[in-house]
Amino acid sequence: MIEPSIRTTNTHVANGDLQIAAYLAEPTIATAQTFPAIIVLQEIFGVNAHIRDIVDRFAQAGYVAIAPALYQRLAPGYESGYGPEDIQQGRSYKDQTQAHELLADIQSTIAYLQTLPSVKSGAIGCIGFCFGGHVAYLAATLPDVKATASFYGAGIPTFTPGGGEPTIARTGEIKGKLYAFFGLEDASIPPAHIDQIEAELQKHQVIHQIFRYAGADHGFFCDRRSVYNPAAAADAWTHVQALFDL
Repeated sequence: MIEPSIRTTNTHVANGDLQIAAYLAEPTIATAQTFPAIIVLQEIFGVNAHIRDIVDRFAQAGYVAIAPALYQRLAPGYESGYGPEDIQQGRSYKDQTQAHELLADIQSTIAYLQTLPSVKSGAIGCIGFCFGGHVAYLAATLPDVKATASFYGAGIPTFTPGGGEPTIARTGEIKGKLYAFFGLEDASIPPAHIDQIEAELQKHQVIHQIFRYAGADHGFFCDRRSVYNPAAAADAWTHVQALFDL
């Protein structure tokens, strides 16, 4: 199968007076075809080369994909690598985020996507990694989000950005499908947390699947990190494409 060519753009999403930088990729097909849209939510490292690659990968698979900068209020233009100082800085920004602002920014991103002629009406999904995996669980509560993939989002049962009831308390607000992916070697997400998330999704009758990967660590999907696990990443990508058959 030949992958379609894509068009990439550095754009901005308006949330009131706030202009959120975003990276957008679309298939370039001559017909007036429309495509499902996917919002890609960053790790603590910003909208860096890895996140842009994921956006491109979705566009090559026949989606319109966009990655809004979740740290726009704190550090415009921020992106980093994966060293100890990068981790420290990225966590510092993560700790300053607020759930209501993140949700407002994602809702604004949805509104932006809905203005694009290439986006199929009513077909919006969301995927997030690391910090973005937690934020994706939050984003799943937005009524426009039909399907969500949450990769190794830590702390879902224990906190929410900015404080208040933990994010898991909002599980009953999720109306679409949710798939969650975890590495069983991830020290930041105890197996009991995964079980708790699964139980809450079952309790609220959310259509879901939980994927647990033996031998996989936090960040296993990122091919720029030493913890990259090709087998787990390939299997997860297969499930993601099934989930986003919108």
